[in-house]
Amino acid sequence: MIEGWEWDETLFEGTAAHYARSRLPYAPGLVPKLADVLGPDGTGRLIDVGCGPGTLTLPLSRLFDEVVGVDPDPGMLEEAARRAAATGAGKTRWVGIRAEDLPADLGTFTAAVFAQSFHWTDRDLVAATVYDMLRPGGALVHVSDLKGERLDTEGLSCPVAPYPAIRELIRKYLGPVRRAGRGVLVNGTPGGEAAVFLRAGFLGPERYVVPGGQALERGEDDVVAWVFSMSSSAPGLFGPRLAAFEADLRGLLRAASPTGRFSERGPSTEVFVWRKPSASIPADLPDRL
Repeated sequence: MIEGWEWDETLFEGTAAHYARSRLPYAPGLVPKLADVLGPDGTGRLIDVGCGPGTLTLPLSRLFDEVVGVDPDPGMLEEAARRAAATGAGKTRWVGIRAEDLPADLGTFTAAVFAQSFHWTDRDLVAATVYDMLRPGGALVHVSDLKGERLDTEGLSCPVAPYPAIRELIRKYLGPVRRAGRGVLVNGTPGGEAAVFLRAGFLGPERYVVPGGQALERGEDDVVAWVFSMSSSAPGLFGPRLAAFEADLRGLLRAASPTGRFSERGPSTEVFVWRKPSASIPADLPDRL
């Protein structure tokens, strides 16, 4: 688990509708890339661990016979089910449990996805459990925005949202250490996922970068929703000061863009694919090479 922090059920409480509306999309080519890499034939099963409001679960549903979204936040699953019904997604199932509660009699899967969720879990426990839930030759897919990317702002139609000033305003209200549910993240969230997956027995990784860079335009309400979609600035963290914070936030945004419109470029998406050895490949093969 994250050093000095314990998960609690308020981590993303009240963020679901904001999350679905405002989070920047993954790179446009992500789903075609995963279709190419995973080679699904439409008959397998996918589990999305920490699925949120179905951001990646729903577009991947057309590639599999069944997709199962797992998330501990009821609001996230309600939003995911609503969006699935509205978009006519394929066979979907939503399960309200923590990743640590797996396998939960959910059966065997062709692929498992963690989309910016793995760092919130007891990583060694969850990686080992998901390994056992995958069929031989199955894939674990770890997805995140590409870190450290410098995105060009030339040619955008509107100002970029004042993110440094937004972060400073959040610190003014919630303190200098990042909040996360009832706790704080003194040292941030952990990295080093490769070592965790290797310990669990996975082979790999295969790394892919799906380019972003698409111009995106958003309104003031979208940026406000983005702020309230984050665990570090979830609405409940502000308590009785929520209205005051939102008023200050909107004032900051209007000063940055009197039209109330903002532009930016979508981030690239980084994908690591880890494979469970097939029945014909010894699990200790890397040690023999």
